Amino acid sequence: MEPSELSELCFAGVAAQARAVRSGQVSARELVAEHLRRIERIDPGLNAFRLVFADQALEEAARLDARGSGDLPLRGVPIAVKEDIAIAGLPTTKGTNAARTPQPADSAIVARLRAAGAVVIGRTRMPELGLWPHTESSWAGPTRNPWSPTHSPGGSSGGSAAAVAAGLAAAAIGTDGAGSIRIPSAVTGLFGLKPQRGRVSLSPEPQMLGGLVVAGPITRTVQDWALVADQIRGAAPGDAHVAHPPRTSFTQAARTDPGRLRIGVSLRPWGPGITIDGEVRDAVQDTAALLTDLGHDVVRLDPPMRDVTASTRFAVRYLHNAHLARTGMEFPDLVEPRTRAVGELGRRVPRGVARWACGGDADLTAYANRIFTSVDVLLTPALTRPPIRVGEWDGRGAFTALLAASHYTTFLPLWNITGNPAASVPAGRTSQGLPLAVQLVGRQHDECTLLSVSAQLERARPWADRIPSGLDHAN
Repeated sequence: MEPSELSELCFAGVAAQARAVRSGQVSARELVAEHLRRIERIDPGLNAFRLVFADQALEEAARLDARGSGDLPLRGVPIAVKEDIAIAGLPTTKGTNAARTPQPADSAIVARLRAAGAVVIGRTRMPELGLWPHTESSWAGPTRNPWSPTHSPGGSSGGSAAAVAAGLAAAAIGTDGAGSIRIPSAVTGLFGLKPQRGRVSLSPEPQMLGGLVVAGPITRTVQDWALVADQIRGAAPGDAHVAHPPRTSFTQAARTDPGRLRIGVSLRPWGPGITIDGEVRDAVQDTAALLTDLGHDVVRLDPPMRDVTASTRFAVRYLHNAHLARTGMEFPDLVEPRTRAVGELGRRVPRGVARWACGGDADLTAYANRIFTSVDVLLTPALTRPPIRVGEWDGRGAFTALLAASHYTTFLPLWNITGNPAASVPAGRTSQGLPLAVQLVGRQHDECTLLSVSAQLERARPWADRIPSGLDHAN
């Protein structure tokens, strides 16, 4: 394959790369080597990777080639993994320097990726303990958005999204405890679906952050997400949560027309005094109009999500979990000052208040899911404004930075509490050329409907062929 064709293949996505390897159009080693060349050239300015497994990835690709043809669904496809997911022989760093003990075995996710033929090409960056909707730290510096190096790729799975958007990995695995798959997908023009709680095993962890966190792919296309997710889904012994089986494979769902759906549109933030940028509002309304043109019954429906008690519960729970996460590290004093400050806020939460904050999920889940008695899917903004700039919140104290983050991500955390699947779907660009996105939320355990309607939107307004304009400035 010619060098120009190899470079184009880096942006072709998971399914196309797997087909190219299976057909013999390119070897797994050639494909991985081209991604590694791109990482060497581009990532010094992007900072998406904490570790790149160059030698190991080439060796694994060569072994796959030596095994000959086969039906491994991800044969030779380079996939990156966020640094809060266990990899054998490495400490699970979670964006910090506070972990040193290597993990004895791969996580269930990594083991399943390898079994499907994927090549784990590196470990992607995140903010310390995943606390922020940007990927920056005082010791590692900022990770930058491939669309604009002065903007953030979001967080906490910012390194994962930056790597995929820049063509440094075909897909990446992220985690989402308050929007951390959806945020970076939204600001880098990618598709990111937070699956149902319990859909993807977090083993060796039974759960993370008290059940708020789920793991899933970040990809260029809906079909790519479905292909990767089909390989990593499923429970493992010891899991605290197990999702109901999907009605079809995710791959089939992404290929199936959704039929006529009733779709509710909400522009009501989860909390008072939160404004929505005009371009974000336009993206939601344009998507609603497109869904109407596609034959769906689209209605304005603003459920009363300004529940001060619920948002207060989440804020307290977030701080409490931050305290537990920090104290649970091997060397908690090695985290940076802002992380310590957030942990200290959590330490000050009285035990009774913490128990109260962690105990209301069932009522809130039932309350929030009442909306799905009248609609099949809920459409909202993904974020309240376009991507934030690198360093925009520098100099703010922990409390004011957390407040800014909560306003930015107001439409996202509710669905971590309830466990519902929720997707960030590209929805055009700002006047400055930065990605915009909308959020689609589905019924519990129903990723399939979200995949079907997201794929329908992708067919109507394709996004995966767009190459980020900031790459020339990132290398």
